Amino acid sequence: MSSKYNFNTTGSELVGDLGSAIKGKVILTTGISPLGLGTHFAKAIAVAQPGLLILTGRDSKKPQQIADEINKVNHNVKTRVLTLDLGSLKSVRNAAAEVMGWEDVPVIDVVVNNAGIFGVDYAVSPEGHELHFATNHLGHFLFTNLIMSKILAASEPRVVNVSSDGHRLSPIRFGDVGFSGGETYNKWAAYGQSKTANALFALSLAHKLGGKGLVAVSLHPGTIKDTAIGSKIDWEKDTASLLAADVFLGDEGKKGFSWKTSDQGIATHVFAAFHPSLKEQNGAYLENSRVADPWIDTVKPWATSEVEAQNLWKLSEKLVGQEFHY
Repeated sequence: MSSKYNFNTTGSELVGDLGSAIKGKVILTTGISPLGLGTHFAKAIAVAQPGLLILTGRDSKKPQQIADEINKVNHNVKTRVLTLDLGSLKSVRNAAAEVMGWEDVPVIDVVVNNAGIFGVDYAVSPEGHELHFATNHLGHFLFTNLIMSKILAASEPRVVNVSSDGHRLSPIRFGDVGFSGGETYNKWAAYGQSKTANALFALSLAHKLGGKGLVAVSLHPGTIKDTAIGSKIDWEKDTASLLAADVFLGDEGKKGFSWKTSDQGIATHVFAAFHPSLKEQNGAYLENSRVADPWIDTVKPWATSEVEAQNLWKLSEKLVGQEFHY
């Protein structure tokens, strides 16, 4: 079934194919904003009658707006809004405590860690962590682990981490994840490091909890210009610096970008969250609604290494100040 999917496949097409796997599920998606891929994903799967859509954002206004839009079109779909600022570990802990206190939601079938920032100037989180790493990885790492008991209570639990082929831009800089307090900061390396972390986090979850039924995967959605994550990017100026970063890394094949529509951009989200074939591909990195092929896709070994995944888990526990033993 999966072999028919490709670059041009849309999320709407996959929802049509996987409707039975979506129906009745409780699905939590981070990073809900009007232009975000998470919003397109939530709206697309709403037509398949999930049991509950939990929509998170840094404040409640944007996800509530999306919840209202979904409810207008799909009256029978239940929604719930959660305030979750992934750049703040305090906010993450508060949000996780709220979720764990929802007695009427004992199970979360699918978590889609979709939120992210991209190519921002140097900044740190309230806890002092470089902002890409804090928002894109540490927040998701802590939040997912804090609500893990509800995820594992599902009959077919799944965690999806939205990574990127931007992981090519940097492995985990274990000796200096914070870029020496900004002294050695490069926004593309910072973004790349955080996207590598997304892939390695999925690999660790698959290794640690696959025996308990959890399927965890990561994905590259494609390059989509008109989304919230790229709204502050000057594509004429920043594309040149991004391509220069590829040249510096020796990637001669990266000469430009093939753009996807938003509906094409969420296709791999839908595939990752619901396709049954992934039970046999636990921990995989996906692209174009299939398991990525390192011979034809951008899949760096530092994003698929069990050793790197284990080291990142230990580092992440240290940085969030909490250990998770499975």
